[in-house]
Amino acid sequence: FNAADIIVVGQFVGSQALAAVGSTSALINLIVNLFIGLSVGTNVLVAQYYGASDTKALRETVHTSVLASLIFGAIVMVIGMVLAAPMLELMGTPQEVLDQACLYMRIYFIGMPASMLYNFGAAILRAVGDTQRPLYFLFIAGIINVILNLFFVIVFHMGVEGVAIPTVISQCVSAVLVLLCLMKSEGVYRVELKKLTIHRDKLWQMTKIGIPAGIQSATFSISNVLIQSS
Repeated sequence: FNAADIIVVGQFVGSQALAAVGSTSALINLIVNLFIGLSVGTNVLVAQYYGASDTKALRETVHTSVLASLIFGAIVMVIGMVLAAPMLELMGTPQEVLDQACLYMRIYFIGMPASMLYNFGAAILRAVGDTQRPLYFLFIAGIINVILNLFFVIVFHMGVEGVAIPTVISQCVSAVLVLLCLMKSEGVYRVELKKLTIHRDKLWQMTKIGIPAGIQSATFSISNVLIQSS
């Protein structure tokens, strides 16, 4: 999504908008990768319980994961919106693009609950052997993102917000598609909204597996942030 946003603003808005969106990439990746790594914990647990035919534990893990993804997403959203300006300043973002970069980041992070829901839902599907539908859902969302980017920027003459808003919409589309897929599934991993709850033991196991994976994913982003700051 971020790469598509950079291309569109670079072609149709101008160099300052390009610099504003581009300056957020490393920072967004740092924050998002840390939390998306937690979905690895979901993937591992669901795969283990699915393979062991432990229906009760599998259902508890699935419903814990879906609710936890929204909670983690809300946390990431708040972190991104509150710390956007101070972190961009620490990275030495030029003053002439700082306001636009902050605006882009804050709108982008509004979509974090949806983004986390997609990633955790996709992790569940991949764990039971369905690797195609998560890819299709993301492909659909990516096409929608590009089309809306061009529409908002060219037709409405919007700046960085013209590529940030479509990103949020696209993330919501991918989240809805993966959630509907899980809700309509006939398998034991089917999601029932009324059963969404946090099972502490499953959340602890997911976190224990996911945090190291998140740190691993964020390591390269940290180096990119340091290089960009320099």
